[in-house]
Amino acid sequence: MQNSIKNVVIIDGTRTPFLRSGTDYQDMMSYELGAAAIKALVHKTAIDKKLVEQVIMGTVIHNIRTPNVARESMIIAGLLPTTPAHTVSQACISANVAISQVADMIRLGTIEVAIAGGTDSVSDIPIAFNKKMRKKLFNSRKIKSPIDSLKFLASLRFSDFKPDVPDITEFTTGLSMGQDADILAARLNISRREQDEYAVRSHQFAFQASENELLAKEITSIETKPKNKVISKDNTYRSDSSIEKLSKLKPAFDKKYGTITAANSSFLTDGASAVLLMEEEKARQFGYKAKARIKAYTFVGRNPKNELLLGPAYAIPKVLKLAGLKLEDIGVFEIHEAFAAQTLAILKLLNSDKFGKENLGLSGKLGEIPMDKLNLLGGSLSLGHPFGATGGRLLTTAANRLILEDKQFAVLAACAAGGHGHAMVIERI
Repeated sequence: MQNSIKNVVIIDGTRTPFLRSGTDYQDMMSYELGAAAIKALVHKTAIDKKLVEQVIMGTVIHNIRTPNVARESMIIAGLLPTTPAHTVSQACISANVAISQVADMIRLGTIEVAIAGGTDSVSDIPIAFNKKMRKKLFNSRKIKSPIDSLKFLASLRFSDFKPDVPDITEFTTGLSMGQDADILAARLNISRREQDEYAVRSHQFAFQASENELLAKEITSIETKPKNKVISKDNTYRSDSSIEKLSKLKPAFDKKYGTITAANSSFLTDGASAVLLMEEEKARQFGYKAKARIKAYTFVGRNPKNELLLGPAYAIPKVLKLAGLKLEDIGVFEIHEAFAAQTLAILKLLNSDKFGKENLGLSGKLGEIPMDKLNLLGGSLSLGHPFGATGGRLLTTAANRLILEDKQFAVLAACAAGGHGHAMVIERI
């Protein structure tokens, strides 16, 4: 007889402070950040390590020394080596994938307790030799004599030592996300002023949330290596951000006509997140008061040539339908801010009759997402965006906001490279 579908609940989540790349995490590897987040979560929830049946972590920047970074992270964090762990990667929604995979396993009854999240360190980005040099080094394994060694050395050229630095561009189009955001802003008539105003809003909300100790509920201090410096806050948001300052910045991508700048874009960030998920009845048996229940989730794919950043505009209507809810039922929205233009584009399209009819198959627009429900503790523009970890932050923040703001339902959503999108509905318990 087939088991009935189980309910998945969020016990709690935490994250390391998010830091701008090249700052205090520069000497640390991604697995160390992941380990810090998992260890902090275990301490915060007081979960018995023997009960954790699975660990799944998302990442984007893969280090060749730790290809399964989830495994290294959980072992260093002190979880039992008998607990299996694996790593997933889907660009900016990698942690969302990890969380959803864990949720699927719990829903189907194969496990009851698990940890999901993500970790990334742009500061530790692997830089390789170019293809020509890699081929020579690979063939050098055949060296057996001093003469072979001399021939190998003689074959080397200065150009062989030019590093092959990873480039954040879309493989199929050759465009960076920033270039695509410029095109999107122009297509939808989203002005530079609108983008800068939204970016300032994000920074102001993040600063206020930090000052009011609201971010402290989801952040756990970390001790950096090798300097043993204790970090307890993000160093990402700007308390003095203003329209006047942002308006002076030059376009970052399209130098002549562009509206995307360093300030209205998310920036390179290091950090990790982790969330404890359980089967609802098992959580009650263990004496946990869960924060929220995962009600529905979905992933979508769009053509990266013209809808690279628009995944959430398709995922949000789809997940609302799966959850049997309307837009007005949602009290909390947490939407990943890759760019101010991208976030504003999502809001504009969902409130468009034309887009609703032609792209979503609706009789009209989905509706307007009220600004007083959106990203009230800051977003990726201000808090930062460690690629593999943001999904864990979105889920934790959404669950905390449901309690803080006394709301019933929350939607979290994010875009990702490749034209992907994700959305999830959670319900306060």
